[in-house]
Amino acid sequence: MTQTYNQSTIKEMLLLGFNGLHNFRTTVFFVLLGIYMATIIGNLLIIAIISTTRHLLQSPMYYFLSQLAINDILLTTTVCPYMLHITWNEGAYMSVAGCIIQFYMFGVSSVTECFLLTAMSYDRYLAICKPLHYASTMTYRFCVCLVMCCWLLGFMITLVIAVMISNLNFCGPHIIDHLFCDYAPLMDLSCSNTTILKFIVFSIASTETITETVFIIATYVCIFLNIVRISSSSGRQKAFSTCSSHLAVVCTYYGSLISIYVAPSKGHLIIIKKILSLMYTVVTPLLNPIIYSLKNLEIQAVIKKFVRKHKNTF
Repeated sequence: MTQTYNQSTIKEMLLLGFNGLHNFRTTVFFVLLGIYMATIIGNLLIIAIISTTRHLLQSPMYYFLSQLAINDILLTTTVCPYMLHITWNEGAYMSVAGCIIQFYMFGVSSVTECFLLTAMSYDRYLAICKPLHYASTMTYRFCVCLVMCCWLLGFMITLVIAVMISNLNFCGPHIIDHLFCDYAPLMDLSCSNTTILKFIVFSIASTETITETVFIIATYVCIFLNIVRISSSSGRQKAFSTCSSHLAVVCTYYGSLISIYVAPSKGHLIIIKKILSLMYTVVTPLLNPIIYSLKNLEIQAVIKKFVRKHKNTF
C-alpha cells in the first residue's frame, strides 16, 4: 500500500552542520563564536562612530553605511547563534515553521544588502560624476526614502517566496545537510510540485541580480572615467578611497554569494558549499567594517581622533 504524506508528516528538520568534526568540534565552535562576536562589535562600532560624529561624517554615504552595518548584524544573527548550537551538538532539530522563519530572515537581509549596495553605488556615482547636483539630489529625505525602499523590497520579495514555501508539503526525509535553512535544501525536502515556485524564484533572483550588477558596473565605469580626468593626485586619491571601500565590499559580497550557487550541493564536495556559505553569512559581515575602516580616510581620521581623545581614559 502506498503511504500518503502531508504537511504534518514532518514537524522538525535535522540540520547536520559540519557533521563528522568530532575532535575539532570545540575548536570550530569557539572560532565561530569569536567571529560572531567580532562581527557584532565591529558593526556596532561603525554605527556608533557614524551616529556620534555626524558633524564630521556628513556625507549620505555614511547613512547608507550605518544601514549596511545594521543589516550585517541581522544577517549574521539570523544564522550564527543556531549554527553554534548545531556545531556544539553535532546536529540539531528545528521545527518546519522555525526553518521557514530562519529562511525568511536570511532572505530579507540578503536581498536588502544587495539593494543597499546598489543604492550606495548610485550615491558614489552622483558624488563623483555629478558633484554639482549631489547636494540637491541626495537630500536626507531622499536617502531615508531610498533606504526604506531597500528594506521594504527585501521584506516583500522574500515574503512572497516564504509564503509559497510554507504551503509546500514536506514528506521526508527530514535531514538538511547544511548549516542553516536555505532555499535549495528546503526544495530538496519537499514532495510537492515545486516547478512553478522554482520558476518564480529563478525569475526574481535573476532579474534582481542582473539589474543590480549591470547598474553597479555601469556606475563604476563612469566613476573610474571621471577619476582618471581629475588633475590633482590628492583629489584622485580621495575619490578613489571612498569608492574602493564600497567596491571591495561589493566584490566580496557578490563573489561569495555567486560562488554558493555555483558550488555543488551534493556528494563529497558539499563541504565546499558549506564553507562558502560560512564565508557569505559570517565572514563577509565581519570584513565589511574592517574594509571601510582600512580604506576610508575620513573614518580613519575619526577613529584616530577618538583614540587620541580617550587614550588617557584607558
